[in-house]
Amino acid sequence: MGTTMSPISILTPLFLLMFVALSDGYVKERTLLHQSSGDDVGNYLTKDELWFNQTLDHFSPYDHRQFAQRYYEFLDYFQVPDGPIFLKICGESACNGIVNDYISVLAKKFGAAVVSLEHRYYGKSSPFKSLTTTDLKYLSSKQALFDLASFRQFYQDSVNLKLNRTDAGNPWFVFGVSYSGALSAWFRLKFPHLTCGSLASSAVVQAVYDFPQFDQQIGVSAGADCKAALQEVNQLVEQRLASNGKALKEFFGAAELKIDGDFLYFLADAAVTAFQYGNPDKLCSPLIQAKKDGEDLVGAYAKYVKDNFAESVHYSQNRLKNTAITEDSSDRLWWFQVCTEVAYFQVAPTNDSVRSSKVDTRYHLDLCKNVFGQGIYPDVDATNLYYGGTRIAGSKIIFTNGSQDPWRHASKQISSSDMPSYLISCHNCGHGTDMRGCPQSPLSLEGNAQNCSSPDAVHKVRQQITENIDLWLSECQGGGDA
Repeated sequence: MGTTMSPISILTPLFLLMFVALSDGYVKERTLLHQSSGDDVGNYLTKDELWFNQTLDHFSPYDHRQFAQRYYEFLDYFQVPDGPIFLKICGESACNGIVNDYISVLAKKFGAAVVSLEHRYYGKSSPFKSLTTTDLKYLSSKQALFDLASFRQFYQDSVNLKLNRTDAGNPWFVFGVSYSGALSAWFRLKFPHLTCGSLASSAVVQAVYDFPQFDQQIGVSAGADCKAALQEVNQLVEQRLASNGKALKEFFGAAELKIDGDFLYFLADAAVTAFQYGNPDKLCSPLIQAKKDGEDLVGAYAKYVKDNFAESVHYSQNRLKNTAITEDSSDRLWWFQVCTEVAYFQVAPTNDSVRSSKVDTRYHLDLCKNVFGQGIYPDVDATNLYYGGTRIAGSKIIFTNGSQDPWRHASKQISSSDMPSYLISCHNCGHGTDMRGCPQSPLSLEGNAQNCSSPDAVHKVRQQITENIDLWLSECQGGGDA
């Protein structure tokens, strides 16, 4: 990993020949809001790494340390010299390139360059050689927003240098999904002069301490028959866990999960991903059939989990304690942000839950303490005070959500002046459907919506997104609001 600042390399017609269109898939990880980028190079617009020297602490007047932050640029559709620049924010996972989702369609339509900055600490953009709790001091959304602002200025300056101009700027537009969708909204809120607008897809802008609405949405999305089957699975699992927990965990391939709460969280997340990422029938069809046939529901669920979900090791608190930087460090990093800023504790509702009641507030707080030490807990009130939560007082921000996505209850779902909010309603419309199509994982190239149960619902919202981007770019001066 180098620290050379590598700006846009060539701004002549020749640069259009320099990039190969690639794209990205999603792999299953423990508690990430979205599933992180995989290594299938056929799914990226580009994987060519560039580096930028970033300030470690944007809030200190005397600490001038820097670290190398990874970024990418895709210029195939860029209309020199005045085309827009789309900043696609990478979130809580390694950023291995620019994913070939719907951003590529929008970039082609608007003649835009696409740049993407890896989130501090994730992937190859770690300021330190270890991830102790002390080392994680500078991991926060607030620092990440200043990273984006600094990078945006650096990149615009580099474009101006290549074009031999000093007092002009390209119009910028910011994109993000999930946590990075929240960052997109917050960036427009805090730096309106640096972007013409933002798309905040499935943006979790409301920090939530206890989040039973998450599980309640899973029950609604599942439908009556599948919900009943999931609840019966949960009851049977709790009974068998009490009588012979070791055998049960081995049956699910999860023997390393010594803490019962970790095991129950693992089983709950396995169901969540089916609805969150547009694959409800993979889960519900075999469960409903097994229930009709009088078969063992735990066995049917175990087969689904082993065939479709992540390795259970991602759910081990012992693994989360690992402070070494590895390809799996994203789990520890995101949990640190959960345990300090946003919480989103996915607790079981008091009644009618599809997850174990043992996945409660105490489980989450104990995890934070066990993994990161005494005194670590999420100050959600401070987070919402700083950003506004769903009462965010921004402008020119597009909010989008999928009807089946449990995370939409931490997003802004009511339109307000200059901040439209669109709900995409269909059987498999989940997390980031407007950018990813259906299913949301694995990747549908260019966000293809043909496998959505209602492609028209997706197309309608995409048309509204395009109209907003077009309008706000036309109103923009110098890259952001005048």
